[in-house]
Amino acid sequence: MASGPHRPGFYLGVLVAGFVAGGALTSLLRQTLPDSAARTFFTTTWDAQFGPISADLLVISFTLGPIGLHVSLLSLIAVVLAYLIARSLF
Repeated sequence: MASGPHRPGFYLGVLVAGFVAGGALTSLLRQTLPDSAARTFFTTTWDAQFGPISADLLVISFTLGPIGLHVSLLSLIAVVLAYLIARSLF
């Protein structure tokens, strides 16, 4: 098993892959599971949002936001699984 630090791009890729897979799985379970405690437990999301952020650079000005993050239990599980899979492959 390889050891040592990975580049930041590796961790960013793992986070993106995990959150995309977890979001897709959450959406799929919302559509397929009947109303039950399990559906509520696995598909509940926590929302974090900040913004808008404005920047005036004299030549150009722009506004970014609001930016939000929707995290569910399945997203966190998918991030952990993506990390374990990526670590075993690389």
